[in-house]
Parts: sequence; C-alpha cells; structure tokens
Amino acid sequence: MSDTVSVTTTSADLHRILDRQRAAFMRKGPPGKAQRRADLRRLKAEILKRRPEIVRALKTDFGQRSERESAIVELIPLVQSINYMIAHLGQWMKPERRHVSAYFQCGRAWVVRQPLGVVGIIAPWNYPVSLALVPLATAIAAGNRAMLKPSELTPATSAVISQIVQSVFPPEQVAVVTGDAEVGAAFSSLPFDHILFTGSTAVGKKVAAAAARNLTPVTLELGGKSPVVIEAGFSLQRAANRIAFGKLTNAGQTCISPDYVLIHEGEQEAFATAYQAAVKELHPGGYAGSPDYTAILNQHHYERLSGLVSDAEKHGARVIRMGSDSAASHVLAPVLLLNVTPEMAVMQEEIFGPVLPVLTYRTLDDAIAFINARPRPLALYYFGEKCAERDRLLNRTISGNVTINGTLMHYVQDDLPFGGVGDSGIGAYHGKEGFMTLTHPRGIYKQGRFNAATLLQPPFGKLAETITNFILR
Repeated sequence: MSDTVSVTTTSADLHRILDRQRAAFMRKGPPGKAQRRADLRRLKAEILKRRPEIVRALKTDFGQRSERESAIVELIPLVQSINYMIAHLGQWMKPERRHVSAYFQCGRAWVVRQPLGVVGIIAPWNYPVSLALVPLATAIAAGNRAMLKPSELTPATSAVISQIVQSVFPPEQVAVVTGDAEVGAAFSSLPFDHILFTGSTAVGKKVAAAAARNLTPVTLELGGKSPVVIEAGFSLQRAANRIAFGKLTNAGQTCISPDYVLIHEGEQEAFATAYQAAVKELHPGGYAGSPDYTAILNQHHYERLSGLVSDAEKHGARVIRMGSDSAASHVLAPVLLLNVTPEMAVMQEEIFGPVLPVLTYRTLDDAIAFINARPRPLALYYFGEKCAERDRLLNRTISGNVTINGTLMHYVQDDLPFGGVGDSGIGAYHGKEGFMTLTHPRGIYKQGRFNAATLLQPPFGKLAETITNFILR
C-alpha cells in the first residue's frame, strides 16, 4: 500500500480526500466488529514493528529525548488503549434495550451506536505519536473513517506516522495530511462529521470557530494551569517525589503536567528542600546531555520559558535552579519558583515546561478560592489523607480529571473518560467515552400490533377522552 499516504498543501486536495472517504463510507457501510478488531490489531502490530523508528524520530524532533521515556509515555499508553478497545468493543457495540412505557408495551425500543462517518483528527507536537494514534484507534473502533493531521513541528515523527498508516489502511479509510498552520486551518474548515483536536486553548478556539461554520461537532482536548494542592501536614517527601515525576516527564511539556503548587504557608521551605531532593534523585547525573531527560522542543519555547523565569525573578520570586541548561540544544533544567504572586507572567499562562511555581495558602478555602478565580484546569491534583478536606476541595472546584496523591496517572486509566471543561476543553474520549463520542446513539422503536396510540387518533371519541384524562391525571 505504498501509494496510500496523502501529503497535501491545498484545500482542493483536502476536499478530494474527504469526498473519497465519505463516498466509500456510504458505499460500503459501517464495518462489523470483526473488521474493526482486525484493523486495530494490524495498527498495533505496525506500531510495535516500528518501535525503533518511532523513538529515533522522536529523538530527532526534540533533539534530546530519552528512548526509554518515549516508549513509556508514548507507546505503553497507546498499546494499552488499543488492547482495551479490542477487548471491550463487542460490549460497546451491542444494542442497548430501552424502556417502553405502559401504553406501548407491545412495542420494543433500543439504541444502536452508529458511526458518524469521517472524523478529522488534529494532533499536537508534545506527544506526537500517542496523541495522534489513540484518537485514530478510537475512530476505527467506532467504525469511522479518518483524516489525520499531525503537527508540523515534529516532521520526523509525522513521517513515521504516515508510514504506519499507509502500511495498514487504504487512503479511503485513513489518510494522513501534513503541512503547516495554513494547512491546519484549511483542515479544520472541512465539513467533517466530527473533529477531535488536541492542542492549545488559543488554537482550539480557532478550530471550534471553523467547525461551527459547518455545524461540525468538536472534541477539544486543551490545557491550562493544572494546580496541585498539598494538605497541611501531608508527607512532603512523598508529595515532592510524585510532583517531580509529573513535572519533569517530557520536561513538563504535558497538557496535564502539574502547573503550580498551593501549599500551606508554613511548609513552603520544607517543600522546597524535598522537591530539590526529588529532582536530584530522578536525574542524579544532571540534565544537560542526560539520556533520560527531554529537551524543550525548539528555541522559541526555550526562550519563552526562560523569559517566564526571568520575569518572575524580576518581580520578586526566589529562583532555585536545579542543574545546568544548554541553550544550544534547548535543554532547560528544572526550576523552582518561591514567593510567587498571581500577577507574575508565569501565573498568567500555561507553563508547559520544567518550571514549578509555589504559592501558599492559609486555609483550604483560600486554595479553593484561588483555583475557582481562574479558568477551569484540565487536571487537578490533591495530596492529603483527610477525606473531609479532600471532598470539600473536589466538591467545590470544577476541573477535568483528578489524581489523588499522585500526578498524571488518571490519564492511563483506560476506563476513565479524559477531557476538560471550559477553557480546558469540550467533550471527552478514551475507552468507552471515546467510542460514545465518535458514534451516534440511534434510537429505534418497533411498534407492536396493539398499543394505546391506536386509540388516540381521529376520529376522537369518548374512549380517547377517557384515556387522555387518565394519562394526564
């Protein structure tokens, strides 16, 4: 199938691919359970076959990225997700029987999950493999055809993704489109049956606006400033170890990375000590040139992050640098910021890097108020053992998913939906929720030979009046 990859830069090309896929969908109809499972298995096999190429491509695009970390954070969640879909697809596809009221008991009602048709997938650069292929696998499981637009910022990885897709699927089933932001804008303007976008809030708004012109429904997986709240008296070593893991995975270039910490005002210094120890334990040999640490994607983002640190220091933050940087290879060692105030630039935007601001609170209600005064985050993290305190925080804040006494781990729970709310996203996918998102719940009613409706049609008589009054009593 070497001729099946689609690389395009024009709107006309995009429309031709979409028309071809839609025509094939209408001609052949939705694939059955066996075909969907076979497609998922072939996709998984091709991913595993190309594992060395994938990790090499990721290293090429980032400059410095651990091959082990790439396998752990990209391939393991991806393969587990595909396995989960294969195992549960039959259950998800079963028609669901629904209740029929007493007046229609001779009839039957049920719901079937119908594929939407052609799904457009726009993937980001930070996890360019898993955040492209998990949505694709979900679309396949749901019986759809798909067009996939990987990020132009990771060209080597996009090339491997194209090769994977062309080896498994014909172009009328799945097509990969590569190109710059202009191509991305044209892509999001296509009249898809659904668009699944992962990326920044700013770009997500543009995608939603473009989709709205076609009344195309969207799932937007965005980002935001995901807070960490540490309960007073909780083990700071335990919290610091798990926050450091979440913050330094992919050098903080993770949409659900812990963005800032809210800690009791009397424990800031102790946390700083514990965090520095945790950071050193993760990478005892340092950061610049470390085979286990990821570089910032490009010079632009390296300079952006450096600017956030400089601005915080200029406005009174205490900067604790934990290692040496390498501007040449855009490696930024972890940075801890103390005495941070909400007005600093680092608190005005999603950080997306290994910089961790720490703010203090007097009471848990203060922490809740701080979170609620800002856009709703994609993730929320709470460290604590007091159930009443934890429940108060969860009941009085709104966010995407939550991990308690840890970070990131809600993402890899295949039976949990993944999605944001408000500025952090619209809709959810992963597991069953992904299948539901990319299918239409088609309600079907089969009328029986006898039911009350036949007594409520013209010509109306006394019996119709009696039945009407009985129902409306």
